[in-house]
Amino acid sequence: MQLGSRRVYKGRVVDLDVDTVQFPDGSTGQLEMIRHPGAAAVLPFASDPRGPDPTILLIKQYRYAANGPLIEIPAGRLDQGEDPKACAERELLEEVGVKAGRVERLTTIWTTPGFTDERIHLFWAADLTAGKHAREPDEFIEVTPTPLSEALTLIRDGGIRDAKTVLCILFVAGFVLEH
Repeated sequence: MQLGSRRVYKGRVVDLDVDTVQFPDGSTGQLEMIRHPGAAAVLPFASDPRGPDPTILLIKQYRYAANGPLIEIPAGRLDQGEDPKACAERELLEEVGVKAGRVERLTTIWTTPGFTDERIHLFWAADLTAGKHAREPDEFIEVTPTPLSEALTLIRDGGIRDAKTVLCILFVAGFVLEH
């Protein structure tokens, strides 16, 4: 239970608080917490998801924290009060340049609950139509159509290491597309 909180840093993407908390055993302590508004991520299908080996649209994106590019699904931070599904649709258009006729919720995950309250809402999308991307100045993105079987191999072999992407692809392969 939170007993108090002190804002240490307010940033563009995250805020850092030092919280005084009471632990389950009654003792108290201080924890650093990164506050984040949450995000949405979406796995877009460029072909029929029920086909024999559907094509998904992955992005190769430069990530400073990873010291290079990562293979990911489109994702982005929620605007204040924004519905997660609307965020997923917005990010799909902004990053990939497509609109989805169908967007379905998968699950919501905690990214790193040891030090942040960030949650990512995961979706999958189909029935795509062309639009125009509108990337941020710090987004360096290459859209990569990939057969689902190849994406699964990339996960197994360590080529896809982004957690939200790994989880979303495996979730869809295991629970949505199971035949």
